[in-house]
Amino acid sequence: MVLTSGFQFLALGVQAAFELANALKGEAYYSLSITSVEGGPVMSSSGFAVPTTRLSEVEPLDTLLLLAGLVPPPPQDEATLALLRAKATESRRVAGLCTGAFLLGQMGFLEGRRATTHWAYARHMREAFPNVRVEDDRIFINEGAVWTSAGLTAGLDLAVALIEKDLGRDMASAIARRLVMHHRRAGGQSQHSELLELAPSSDRIQKALIHAKAHLANPLTVEELAEIAALSPRQFSRAFRAETGQTPAKAVEHIRLEAARLMIEETRHPMDQIARESGFVDIRRMREAFMRHYGQPPQTLRRLARVA
Repeated sequence: MVLTSGFQFLALGVQAAFELANALKGEAYYSLSITSVEGGPVMSSSGFAVPTTRLSEVEPLDTLLLLAGLVPPPPQDEATLALLRAKATESRRVAGLCTGAFLLGQMGFLEGRRATTHWAYARHMREAFPNVRVEDDRIFINEGAVWTSAGLTAGLDLAVALIEKDLGRDMASAIARRLVMHHRRAGGQSQHSELLELAPSSDRIQKALIHAKAHLANPLTVEELAEIAALSPRQFSRAFRAETGQTPAKAVEHIRLEAARLMIEETRHPMDQIARESGFVDIRRMREAFMRHYGQPPQTLRRLARVA
């Protein structure tokens, strides 16, 4: 694990997955080192320092995990990038967790590859590295020996996926259970929930959204949602837009899309059943909504999820 100044402590949580792998296997299969380019104490974004080993002193090196902070790291000097490139080249695999993907970009390891990072910085990554195919709707992406993950908690998903590659699905499942996490969020899953993204400030609008998610097969008209919120349709529409920045119709479509996509990725339900259960009524309408929102039809997303 390589730390840079201003790293976020939560990023260090990935070590728990490897520690559990050792415990469950009954041997020190993984040897963990917390390193930095210079060695010595590295200050976190929380104001606490962590002691590190000089990266150049770690031998042999199998997996290089680049950890960063809540914001993308600044451009590194050429000596730092040269050392990171050398160590990444000698290792079996390298991963950029969350904004650590920007370090991989600076190293030139993402050129012509697919990559992800925290959704809030996807546009920044596209602008900084135009030759990288940034996919901001992925939990993690594996491109050969190069891995990238979304937000800090997605680093655990990536760590479990690495362990699954090494020790098999049963071990990964056992670790996920110990960590009380879903085994496992496939790399192709969406990074964020539509309900969390909307984040209304009032209980009334929140109640209407929860109703919508629980009753997707309903028409979910403004009148229906306004009744749940105990507001007139006009009051509801005005309050909804003020609190979420979206119209009720657009928000409902996004919630339907999220539900349909999860069913497409995680089940074998036929498309017509998914269209009905998510409230699109028929496959044609669902396909049109997917093309507007994702730029791909449902069948393509299912195929990508199976590959992932």
